[in-house]
Amino acid sequence: MGALDYISNFCTVSRRRTKRKPMQTVEIKVKMDCDGCERRVKNAVTNMKGVKSVEVNRKQSRVTVTGNVEPNRVLKRVKSTGKRAEFWPYIPQHVVYYPYASGAYDKKAPAGFVRNVVQAYPGSSSNAPEENFVSFFSDDNVHACSIM
Repeated sequence: MGALDYISNFCTVSRRRTKRKPMQTVEIKVKMDCDGCERRVKNAVTNMKGVKSVEVNRKQSRVTVTGNVEPNRVLKRVKSTGKRAEFWPYIPQHVVYYPYASGAYDKKAPAGFVRNVVQAYPGSSSNAPEENFVSFFSDDNVHACSIM
């Protein structure tokens, strides 16, 4: 009977398992003017399946949703309230090397935040002349004096 049970495990159809969405945090920028707007957005997102917690910060115009959810569905649900919404485009200012690079600095950004753009990181642009000249005048370069 041991061999028969072993073979029958391959032939039986088990229940179909659905993949659970991974636990993640979704941050959305939503302009909210009053308590009614804040309550409407919070109620719309709280009723979604898989949501564990919802934090609304009206001062920063930020909604943070944590749970087993898809980011696009959360954004779509927030937009269904009639508010203009987008994914949170800002990152903390201390993470970026050049916070005042073109496109990174945004007057509408909350205090301590800048836009997440490629120009704010060193080496991201192909025209970085200062890195090309560093090797000319290093102590490791034996022929550094011949350039002069």
